[in-house]
Amino acid sequence: MQRRATGRIQGIGLSSRQYTRLHQLSPGVVGPQDSYLPLSTNHRSSSVNGTWGPNGVTFFIIQGLASFGQEKMILFVILLLGYMIILGGNSMIIFVALTDSKLDSPMFFFLYNLSFVDIIYTTTTIPSLLSGLLAGMKTISVPGCFLQMYVFIQLAVTGRAILTVMAFDRYVAICNPLRYNAIMTLPVRLLLIAGAWSFGALCTLPATSMAFQRSYCGPNVVKHGWCDPSSVRRLVCGDVTVDNIVSLSFALVTLLTTGVLILTSYVLIGVSVSKMGVAQRLKAFGTCAAHLTVVSISYSSASCVYISYRVGNFPPEVRIIVSVLYAALTPFLNPMIYSLKNKELRESIRRTLSRFRPAAVLPTKHVHTVNTVS
Repeated sequence: MQRRATGRIQGIGLSSRQYTRLHQLSPGVVGPQDSYLPLSTNHRSSSVNGTWGPNGVTFFIIQGLASFGQEKMILFVILLLGYMIILGGNSMIIFVALTDSKLDSPMFFFLYNLSFVDIIYTTTTIPSLLSGLLAGMKTISVPGCFLQMYVFIQLAVTGRAILTVMAFDRYVAICNPLRYNAIMTLPVRLLLIAGAWSFGALCTLPATSMAFQRSYCGPNVVKHGWCDPSSVRRLVCGDVTVDNIVSLSFALVTLLTTGVLILTSYVLIGVSVSKMGVAQRLKAFGTCAAHLTVVSISYSSASCVYISYRVGNFPPEVRIIVSVLYAALTPFLNPMIYSLKNKELRESIRRTLSRFRPAAVLPTKHVHTVNTVS
């Protein structure tokens, strides 16, 4: 029976040494006799023991990309470099927006808030995936799993809400340029950012709290790189129809609300631009180009993730890679897009970098003095 349990565990990408480690971590969940059942992803227990019961799941195993062989180190290097670029680029935007007095417009206020969200958003998932690639196995406690799930979804929704706020900001700047500073005052900006965070919290809390209250008494292997809601929901011991409906409903509310508001803003911008001259049109397009590019990439990548989950029998590894690209693509490209499209930001970054360069050593001139003898 020990051999049978080890064989099943190796089927999900865990070696005998990792199985021994799991047994030491929680002998009540991973036992040498029949305790391989909680680790079997094909088994669904009919027990109704609660999550916190003596026979309940006390931790989850994040499968990640454990099934990859030599490619794991290549993926690790690529993810690590991408994560470092995300941290560096977005931190630079936050720094220059807070320290450069020339970047005091509302647009840069919303931009560095978006960069802050992008940093925390990627930090909730990528380091966990990196540690799983190194260790070959990643375990997480049940409360930690749902905390990660909540923060990940909440920040994703908050990021879309901030993109919606930035679309409104572009609408006011183009359609009401003379009243722009009077409308987008600091209290209004703070109110819009607070609304974005509140919207993310309200849209995330119901589905996450329902998942947290469910019983997980059977399998505990999450076939994902982190505690993805749909992957964790498959481990529930019971019917999850209501959970699926609630999760889908709030996802639609999030996407439709933000998408319709962004689309409405750009329709109004288009109507206003159509009445301008050629020079003004080009200037208006340059003002919106960066934001419109980021929005297009964000919603396109979200569509790809949805298709990978709903259409076709994609392997778990493919879904994980697609999800990682979705989670990291927009935070990775945001600093590059705004730096390339926005001249003010580009010049501010150049000024900031020049301040940290070592001062040039000027060559000293030898002055020959002539002593006159009187």
